[in-house]
Amino acid sequence: MKYMLLIYGAEEAWTETERKECFGESAALCRALAEDGKFLAASPLHSVTTATSVRVRDGKRLVTDGPFAETREQLGGYFLVDASDLDEAIAIAGRIPGARKGTVEVRPIVEIDGLPK
Repeated sequence: MKYMLLIYGAEEAWTETERKECFGESAALCRALAEDGKFLAASPLHSVTTATSVRVRDGKRLVTDGPFAETREQLGGYFLVDASDLDEAIAIAGRIPGARKGTVEVRPIVEIDGLPK
């Protein structure tokens, strides 16, 4: 089953050196997951200062700068993995460097027929 592992944290919690180390550790984790056939995708996100939110209300598109909600922790990146079950997905989430300073949300993916591969 596919799981999305969403990494949340306070952007200011990381120094630039720590962020670079985190990226290196994350890349190593991706390679290890790929060797086990578990890796599907992963990527950090740029700062929330680059975010744009889109909403459609009454048929009208509303575009605003910034994330949808003001929170203490921001979505900073993701891993998409193929795990045998929730326990394995949780174990993988615990290996993500961002879990040490933030939170990793584990969510199963809904498989929809007819989507491109």
